[in-house]
Amino acid sequence: MKKLTLFLMVVLLVAILVVPAMAKKYTIATVVKVDGIAWFERMREGVKKFAADTGHEAFLVGPPRADAALQVQIIEDLIAQGVDAICVVPFSPEAVEPVLKRAMDEGIVVITHEASNIQNAHWDLEAFDNYAFGAKLMDILASYMGEEGEYATMVGSLTSKTHMEWITGSVERQKEKYPKMKLVTETPLEDYDDQTRAYENMKELLRTYPNLRGVRTAASTAAPGCGLAVEEAGLQDQIAVVGPSLVSLCGQYLESGAVKAIGFWDPADAGYAMNKLAVMVLEGKEVTDGMDLGVPGYNNLRMDGRVLYGEAWVFVTKDNMDQYDF
Repeated sequence: MKKLTLFLMVVLLVAILVVPAMAKKYTIATVVKVDGIAWFERMREGVKKFAADTGHEAFLVGPPRADAALQVQIIEDLIAQGVDAICVVPFSPEAVEPVLKRAMDEGIVVITHEASNIQNAHWDLEAFDNYAFGAKLMDILASYMGEEGEYATMVGSLTSKTHMEWITGSVERQKEKYPKMKLVTETPLEDYDDQTRAYENMKELLRTYPNLRGVRTAASTAAPGCGLAVEEAGLQDQIAVVGPSLVSLCGQYLESGAVKAIGFWDPADAGYAMNKLAVMVLEGKEVTDGMDLGVPGYNNLRMDGRVLYGEAWVFVTKDNMDQYDF
């Protein structure tokens, strides 16, 4: 009887100590640049899938417009709520540094995306090397421009680290490989991740540079905004618009030729991968060079300091756009 009692006590102790640890569920918030646009709606799908697959409470939030101060306020609110982890796609990495430091000081795990220069994060997870992505987009733009002529560049914001790296990668490739091409905007135009603003920027470019042959955009909303302006002007055969976007945003312009090509990574996979990485850190698991997160494009991560690079890029024209439903 004493042995049975001792056995039952051991079993109960194991249940108390082990089962809660195994069943531990975390609350993870993903904070994006701006809520309600197609790119981050797709990311929300990945976050929801992660929650469904794992049982963790994972959700996505963001400001109604691309505004660094509003994004900081959301993060402050999440800190007050005591979430376990915050995954952030910063509108301005510099602007969120202080609030992310506060989060880490409070014991909250911080994972960022599109912020390779971030200091206050456990890890920054990138879909790929941003300069290489920019170079590939320039190769595509150059091919449509016949490797000569005037082109302009456009970013969501000059403070958007990833956008600026993409454009820098493109401009460096142009100067190295396509000397007959000429950049007409030494400083990229800003569109604040707003499709209407990009449309207005494009109309202004058409007025200012009548010999313009191409535009390298950065925000997902910029290519369709520029495409609309090109389409309205009937210049599909004269101007090439190339940049990151989604088929759901650019399909009609890819079809008409007003946008020649887009490049992207699946935001759903990025959202899922960020959340998975956050849980790894919360559970004290080792993050290593060459690690496989089990998410497409994030199967052989390259580590550079606190930045992890995947190989998740995709390039789409009207010839293969039917392969993507987002």
